[in-house]
Amino acid sequence: MALKIQPLSDRVLVEPQEAETKTASGIYIPDSAKEKPQQGKVVAVGKGKKDHDMTVKVGDTVLYGKYAGNELKLDGKDYLIMREDDILAII
Repeated sequence: MALKIQPLSDRVLVEPQEAETKTASGIYIPDSAKEKPQQGKVVAVGKGKKDHDMTVKVGDTVLYGKYAGNELKLDGKDYLIMREDDILAII
C-alpha cells in the first residue's frame, strides 16, 4: 500500500526501526529503559531544494539524531518527518 504523503522541499519521511528488546548478552530490556531509536528506513523523499538534489532515496536505511524530526502517525504506524540535514549517515 502506497503512502498518501509527499514530503516537501528537502524533507524526508522515515519509519523508525524498533528498539532492541534484548542485549547481546541475552538480558531483556524493559520498555521503561529502552532508548529512542536512531535508525530507520526512508519511506518518502521530497524533491530537494532549487540548488541541491536529495542524497537519500526511498529504501535507504539511515542514522539520525536522537531528537531529530517531528513524530507523526499515519494509518496506525509511527513515522518521523525531518530535513535531510538531520540525517547523519546512510547505512
